[in-house]
Amino acid sequence: MKPNSNNTSVERQKILEGMDKVYEKLIEYKRKMNSELVILKNGKIVKIKP
Repeated sequence: MKPNSNNTSVERQKILEGMDKVYEKLIEYKRKMNSELVILKNGKIVKIKP
């Protein structure tokens, strides 16, 4: 059974919007807690203050 490409596109958009929202809430939380954000940059682990 082949998935409907229009349906897949809508679901994909919803997932991406949800991920954006989670990212915004993470940054907000890290600022509130005055906590470092750990990211991977150029293959190295880096801690930054948001």
